[in-house]
Amino acid sequence: MGKTILGIAGYYHDAAAALVHDGEIVAAAQEERFTRRKHDPSFPVNAINYCLEEGFVDAADLDAIVFYDNPLLTFDRVVQNACAGARHGDAAGARDLFVQAAGAVLGDKIWVNEHVRQTLGTPGRAGRVLFAEHHMAHAASAFYPAPFDSAAVLTIDGVGEWATTTLGTGHGRKLELFAEIDYPHSLGLLYSAFTSFCGFKVNSGEYKLMGLAPYGRPRYAGRIREHLIDVRTDGSYRLDMNYFGWLDGMAMPGPRFADLFDGPARQPETPITRREMDLAASIQQVTEEIVLRTARHLRRLSGERNLVLAGGVALNCVANGKLAAAGIFDDIWIQPAAGDAGGA
Repeated sequence: MGKTILGIAGYYHDAAAALVHDGEIVAAAQEERFTRRKHDPSFPVNAINYCLEEGFVDAADLDAIVFYDNPLLTFDRVVQNACAGARHGDAAGARDLFVQAAGAVLGDKIWVNEHVRQTLGTPGRAGRVLFAEHHMAHAASAFYPAPFDSAAVLTIDGVGEWATTTLGTGHGRKLELFAEIDYPHSLGLLYSAFTSFCGFKVNSGEYKLMGLAPYGRPRYAGRIREHLIDVRTDGSYRLDMNYFGWLDGMAMPGPRFADLFDGPARQPETPITRREMDLAASIQQVTEEIVLRTARHLRRLSGERNLVLAGGVALNCVANGKLAAAGIFDDIWIQPAAGDAGGA
């Protein structure tokens, strides 16, 4: 008799739950569908109940409950991030950042076991909650439902614990991630910085930036490559953190963004100008270049003919279209819920 596993994602954005029995997805749902709160980050009580009801499963019959993130590794990043901010001379800003970020981690994620007990009672055979690393959850969500027995695996997002980009392979039941790029260097956070600078909400408005891109010209792409990100031929990259605020404050783009891109950030709900269209076109072009270079490198490393994708950047369907058209891989499968909800 197969194992029955409940997967949970939550506390950051796009909370969700999924029920898997004997390797097959029985039910999956995002919490926002029940609360009507877009990108609802709360513990997914409604989604969990839906999945159990849909699968006719009692909580006592669960063999495992798995959370899509490792809170202790995330807390390690929060601590080191605050220390880095203090070393750069902004002790007050580092303290505020630590208090806010640590409160989110210690106030919610660290109590996942307790929230599970409150929702499900004593979860029977499942015992305590298990924790998957964030990018492994993304990778699993992409490889195991895909129609391939063997594939290269690419995950790209803002950040999960430390990793922001991972490369790996899947063979049968085995999934291995063998290379990664770590925070603070992140293609997802770079794209979100431009989302914020153009007046859209981070972790929500990135699709608007992608949709705005074809109305502009990539006239800022050279500045992005010269000042913001150093991209190697294999797709690996490093950001110049002097332009970004997530090491020493909560702002996505740092103050120097305004000097580099012809004036202050657009305020939300104000008219969109030619500059924002051109900024969108520029960061979209750079993102596509990085995705293509990384995919070519992964094809060389893995020798695989198929590719699976997940992580928030895999929601960039324009980049995905360029990747498919490039013919680097024979076939591509993209997790439909490529963002954090799919991590469940």
